[in-house]
Amino acid sequence: MTVTVRYFASIREAIGQGSEAVDTAATTLGALRDELIARGGAHASSLARGRAVRMALNQTLSDESATLADGAEVAFFPPVTGG
Repeated sequence: MTVTVRYFASIREAIGQGSEAVDTAATTLGALRDELIARGGAHASSLARGRAVRMALNQTLSDESATLADGAEVAFFPPVTGG
């Protein structure tokens, strides 16, 4: 299946792009995150386990168990802090 992955804030800066279409065999957000980490480089460091990363599926904050479907929109972003 193909999903649109969007990156925001410091994750976008590290990866060097705001979005991409990703062909994936992942069935959950967590599995997609692992596939992206396996690419290495900026994906691995920005999305690494142990890093605080928020995820949204079709514009709804979701946890790693959320089920992916073809055509879904996934967003990764760091936690937001206020001042």
